[in-house]
This record gives sequence, structure tokens and C-alpha cells, in this order.
Amino acid sequence: MNASNMLILPGWQGSGDEHWQSHWERLYGYQRVEQHDWMHPLRGDWSARLEETVVDAEGPVVLVAHSLGCILTAWWAAHSPQAAYKVRGALLVAPGDVERPDLAELIPGWSPIALQKLPFPAILVGSQNDPYCSAERARLLADSWGARWVDQGNCGHINAESGLGHWPLGQGLLAEL
Repeated sequence: MNASNMLILPGWQGSGDEHWQSHWERLYGYQRVEQHDWMHPLRGDWSARLEETVVDAEGPVVLVAHSLGCILTAWWAAHSPQAAYKVRGALLVAPGDVERPDLAELIPGWSPIALQKLPFPAILVGSQNDPYCSAERARLLADSWGARWVDQGNCGHINAESGLGHWPLGQGLLAEL
């Protein structure tokens, strides 16, 4: 698959230089779906941007989502079935539980989380000590979305602070899609 058809979907605030998504973008040429506002995400705007990127892509795409990007993926797939057929698979990493009161207040307008089965294969990677989504909740999302669950252990939010570098395990999971 063409590297430009591997779509990086960062979460709230984007992914900084040391985030594994940024490493993958630099190392492999994957395409970041740039959002209009990383600090004040609007679900409709983010969904429209993802829709535009998928529709404009030549050939099938693979989604590589982190945190709010996972929630975006599920919402978009539930509301854009005519474009979701282009998605070959999705790697969903450390979803943020935007239904929790603290996160719902911090990132308003993203609840409820779409819980329909995804129309494409997916792998959801969660952590036992993610401060933004319990492992139990992440596993429930994986089940709802029809995604294979992978327990990353004690790895926090599976981001730059987790010290994963270019995260080879994630690359291996991505290759399974």
C-alpha cells in the first residue's frame, strides 16, 4: 500500500514531534490528516476533514488513530458508510473516553461515542494505566467496534510520554491489517 494512503489521525492537541505517530510520518511517509483546530476540536469539522481526505485518496486507505482520533474514526464510520468502504483497516490506539465527565468538560461535543461495529477490520490497543480511558472501557469499545483487543500493559496513554520512540510493536500490528 502507498505510504500516502496510511492516514495518521492524531488526537486532541495533535501529536508532538516525539509521538510515535510523528515518528511514523517521518520514517514511513504516512499522511497526517491535518485538522483546522487541534486545541478546540469540533466533531463535525474533524469528521468532514476525514471524509474529504478519504474520498480524495487514490485507492484504499488504512487509518492509524490515537486517542480522540479513535473516537473520530468510530463516529465517522457510523455516519459515512458511503466513504468507509475505502478503509482497508484501522489501528486504534488508546481511545480517550470522552463520555467521562472530566473529558466531556475538557473536550465538549464528542459524546456520545459511536458504538456500532466498524465496517472494516480494526485492532484496538489499550493500556492498563491509561489516565484517559480505563483498560476495561477500552476493551468494551473494542468489543463494540468489532476490533481485536491488544493489551499494551502499563504504558500510560501510549504517547510520547510512554517513551515508545517509533513503537515497533505498533508497526507489527499495523502490518496485520
